[in-house]
Order: sequence, then C-alpha cells, then structure tokens
Amino acid sequence: MGIRKIRKIGDDILTKRSREVKEMDHRTATLIDDMLDTMYDADGVGLAAPQVGILKRIVVIDVSAEANQPIVLINPKILEMSGEQTGDEACLSVPGKAGQVTRPNYVKVRAKNREMQEIEIEGTELLARALCHELDHLEGMLYVERVKGGLHDAGNKEQEED
Repeated sequence: MGIRKIRKIGDDILTKRSREVKEMDHRTATLIDDMLDTMYDADGVGLAAPQVGILKRIVVIDVSAEANQPIVLINPKILEMSGEQTGDEACLSVPGKAGQVTRPNYVKVRAKNREMQEIEIEGTELLARALCHELDHLEGMLYVERVKGGLHDAGNKEQEED
C-alpha cells in the first residue's frame, strides 16, 4: 500500500473516460488499497482512479465521521436519482478551491465490490453528492464544469468532496 500522486486540473488524464474493470487481479487490488491510503492521507471523502493517473472505473468513498467505513465501487452506474441539493463542492484535483454545485439529494448506484460481486448502494445528502462527483471523474468531468457562480477559495477542508 502507498500514497499515490493526485493529478491536478490541467492534466489530460482527468478529461478522459475510464475503462471498465474486467477482473480483480493483484494490480487492481493494490490500486484500490493505494487509493484508500491516498484519499485518507489527503483528508478527502472520495477518490476516483483517474485522479491517481489510472483510467479504470474504480472509486473509493468514505463519508463517515470516523473515516473508517470505506466504500469501494467498481464499474459503478447510477440507477436512480431524485431531489436536489445545492452546496459547496471541492476536489483534491482542484486544490484550495470550491464552488456551488447542484446535485441530486438521493442517488442509487449499482457496481461491483472489491470481491467483484454486484452490489447496490443508496445515498442521500453528502453520500449522494460524493457518488455523483466521483462518477463524473470516470467520465472525464471535473466538478468545475458544473459550478454556478465561479470558484472561490475553500475555507473548510471538511467540505472537500474528493
């Protein structure tokens, strides 16, 4: 396990669509462990594989207050969305900045877990926001493309989404 370099806005890899994961192998398992270590080290609540330079459809999320309840999603797809929430959003790939983004308040996602078993996860509020934010990364989109009113300096590290 280790800490990987987080790619920053302007890096071409962040604009590319990620590829599906076909099987769990040692390299993919190591990537997941490294992504978790990197996310926790950077005080983020989510991280997508493209943010560490790997174009695989993998995201890790942990919105728990204790930061010890990680969610690993492989090949995630949104099944349902409803409601609306608008709030500050930030990103480890856009350090020091935040912006107002409107997202669904409820999201249901189907994915494979670390054991490559199909799972469904439902989230509201921060988890719904994190799911949408991370899945955007897999499509090559940064949250700054969704910001209304421009970016501002991030005042609170706890608001960082990913």
